[in-house]
Amino acid sequence: MNRRTFIKSGTLFAAAGAASHALAAGKREIRVAVVGCGGRGTGGMWKPANAQDFYKFGALGNMLQAAELLRKDGVDVTVKPVAFADYFLERARFAAEKFGVDTKFAFGGANGYKKIMEMPEVDAVILTTPLNFRPIHTMAAVKAGKHVFAEKGVAVDAPGVRLMIEASRLAAEKKLTIVCGTQRRHQRGYLQVKKALDEGRVGAILGGEVYWNSRVPWVHERKPGMSNKDYLCDNWLNFAELSGDHICEQHVHNIDVANWFIGRFPKTALAFGARIRRVSGNQYDFFSADLDYGDGVHIHSMCRQIAECKGDVREFFRTGDAVISTSHAAQVVKGVDGRKIILDGDFPDVNPYVQEHVALLKSALGAGPYLNEGETCALSTACGIMIRLSAYSGQIVTMNDIIKTESSPYYNLACTPTPADFENDGDVPMPEYGDGRCPLPGVPWEPPKKV
Repeated sequence: MNRRTFIKSGTLFAAAGAASHALAAGKREIRVAVVGCGGRGTGGMWKPANAQDFYKFGALGNMLQAAELLRKDGVDVTVKPVAFADYFLERARFAAEKFGVDTKFAFGGANGYKKIMEMPEVDAVILTTPLNFRPIHTMAAVKAGKHVFAEKGVAVDAPGVRLMIEASRLAAEKKLTIVCGTQRRHQRGYLQVKKALDEGRVGAILGGEVYWNSRVPWVHERKPGMSNKDYLCDNWLNFAELSGDHICEQHVHNIDVANWFIGRFPKTALAFGARIRRVSGNQYDFFSADLDYGDGVHIHSMCRQIAECKGDVREFFRTGDAVISTSHAAQVVKGVDGRKIILDGDFPDVNPYVQEHVALLKSALGAGPYLNEGETCALSTACGIMIRLSAYSGQIVTMNDIIKTESSPYYNLACTPTPADFENDGDVPMPEYGDGRCPLPGVPWEPPKKV
């Protein structure tokens, strides 16, 4: 996919008429359901001391706060939680009680999301389950006519990427909003840098580095009596089959910034990595990759999850006339002569986790431009999958391997157990590598044979 195609596909969605994607005329209450009631969805099993604290955690809290900001800005809208689903029923019930919803609208099991999609009173869904479920949940929501917040990343394998793209394109046809959790695209400083690039005040990016070096967020040990399904869903963050490895679940943020700023996706990925310190799951501890965007543009991607090592979450780019440094806290653009380039743009200086929901609500209401981030997030997730497959195999992996070349060994390579396996009766087999084992590229060294 070249720059022209990338820009065309992005502007196609933005050009859609506002009235055609709005909710029913006069409707200003958006009834929302959450699928995935962990920390990212609802704040998990945390219970607030007062109602105001609902705004502190989780995507649902972010959406409630977004509605409050819009009301202060003169937009008549309310968000009403109406249903919850989680693989673990007790988590869904806890979330329902926390947000004042009757627990008869709390659903458990891998099929619980289907009951929410059947509810005509649900206008929008928040999808915050493990990544492997995201494509089927998004497609189900779009078919049911729901607006979607789909947390990043949005797939763990090539078939999932293509299903997510298909769901996104169907949503565009139906004028349904999809916002993904790439909140940097809604953050004032990042938007100002992008504006400077688009206006030509900064030259085109020639190369750079993107980083997410941190630690393992958490590990959940297997409890006695747990089925494989239970254990995998509870400890999903540490299994590549459910998370896509941390490069898809976490570092995808930084890769997405590179794609966004450059204006196209990489053609190939060549990567290495290893597992050294992890105590659970089957993921790697670190990845290092070369992303080739064509035309001589290369981005070095680095991510690590090892405790007590130097942390670094940022992006750094070079142009012919400037250097760009971006992070959570600050965005700086300097000319190669040391001159600081002034960043401008009338973008809201709002918590980006909230601002992305402001954009979602305005799009759903027809009070702002139509927004559909599904395809771009799917392709950024595909970059993480390319890197993971390259590191696991030791081979170059291309974007075409993921989205176009049916003869590629990676095109139909699905992580197992699949989402459908979880929805079937009975238990699922553990992943091929299970706990403590991981894919190894190449073969061991052997001394040359004597002739």
